Amino acid sequence: MRTTYKGFNRTERIEVKEKQQGALLQKGQQFPLTIKRLGINGEGVGYFKKQVVFVPGALPGEEVVVEATNVQPKYAEGTVRKVRKRSEHRVKPPCPVYEQCGGCQLQHLAYEQQLNEKRDIVIQSMERHTKLSVEQLDIRPTIGMEDPWHYRNKSQFQVGRSHSGDIIAGLYGLNSHKLVPIKECIVQHPKTNKTTGVVRKTLEKFGVSVYNERTRKGDVRSIVVRAGFETGEVQVVLVTSKPEFPKKKEIAEAIQKRLPEVTSIMHNINGEKTSVIFGHKTSHLAGNMVIQEFLGDVSFELSARAFFQLNPKQTLKLYDEAKKAAKLTGKEKLVDAYCGVGTIGMWLSDGAKEVRGMDVIKESIDDAKKNAKKHGMKNTTYVTGTAEHWLPKWVKEGFRPDVIVVDPPRTGCEHTFLDTVKQVKPKRFVYVSCNPSTLAKDLQYMSKDYKIEYMQPVDMFPHTAHVETVVSMVRIGK
Repeated sequence: MRTTYKGFNRTERIEVKEKQQGALLQKGQQFPLTIKRLGINGEGVGYFKKQVVFVPGALPGEEVVVEATNVQPKYAEGTVRKVRKRSEHRVKPPCPVYEQCGGCQLQHLAYEQQLNEKRDIVIQSMERHTKLSVEQLDIRPTIGMEDPWHYRNKSQFQVGRSHSGDIIAGLYGLNSHKLVPIKECIVQHPKTNKTTGVVRKTLEKFGVSVYNERTRKGDVRSIVVRAGFETGEVQVVLVTSKPEFPKKKEIAEAIQKRLPEVTSIMHNINGEKTSVIFGHKTSHLAGNMVIQEFLGDVSFELSARAFFQLNPKQTLKLYDEAKKAAKLTGKEKLVDAYCGVGTIGMWLSDGAKEVRGMDVIKESIDDAKKNAKKHGMKNTTYVTGTAEHWLPKWVKEGFRPDVIVVDPPRTGCEHTFLDTVKQVKPKRFVYVSCNPSTLAKDLQYMSKDYKIEYMQPVDMFPHTAHVETVVSMVRIGK
């Protein structure tokens, strides 16, 4: 039946049309869908009467029956009720809590195909967020891992109680506040799994109170464990809601007695109502303040809150790609912006005349200075603060960088930083990204000043939807 609009004014007609279009799908409705591609969060993406539908667990090429769970004017979300045509790349996920946990999104997709899809996610982001001619860009095949399991050197598990009253440690389920207990995470280094289990049992033994997110009462919120792949050292950070919690020294001693490899135990306080793990204050409980780790021949001292790449094996490949993109000859002045503990800059320092780095986290800069000094790197300088402050100051003082390398957080670069890069005019700009969407937006913003030579995706987190990309850019004109 065709709707007629006789008797309606123009505004009313528009409203009727909008209602009709918005009602294409109803919550609870089941409908067939062909999955066209993977979305940026690893979900299958299809179209039902021109409405985009996101379906976790569905794979490109599959024909599925979907039940609508969330219907919005511009998109809908759904769950798979039946797979009519399976992808040839679908595999059985090896993790027993894969579907509840939400930490991994792609264990049901064969690893080789994950690498292809991650490249496609980069391409999609460039098509969506830039005006560049994407088919003419050199976007290279994703660099993967030979063994894509047990690669993470750090776990951050929330603490809670089971129905029977036992202390559990794990992750919140996808889009929920239900804590999924995890005893053996197959993407974590075995030492982080083992240590978390011992810490959990120790807290249980000492009758520690556990933080309740809803009531905001209780002490221990999270157990954070970092393992040195090369050194074997382990650091434990207990995150509590208050500065004091009972028997903390005895707990630390008990952990060290059970696990001699735990060489550092720290205490972080986070009393805020937030999903962020760490608070601002960290104190020392037992052992050393830091643990040691190596990347290649370069060792790093890692404090509790210092940023360090979570997949050391792939990090070497990522930094080698940054080195290739920088095209150093030994004469260049290089700036490592958002430098963290100085990893990228130090990796590139043997090919540069001088390296300077900055970060807003003072502890990271302290670590960077120590690391550089320890290795006798006399051509490196590290300072606390923003690139927007330091770069113009350095240029005034006669230090103009030839290359700027940036590895920003998921939110991408601030425009004030990118404007500073445009102002300083380095010959080369190397962007190491962990988020294809913000990367594409930033590349569009820089496109009048810098030309993309190539883009190299790197798989830092197998079985998740995350993809890192190294972009080599060269300045247009003088």
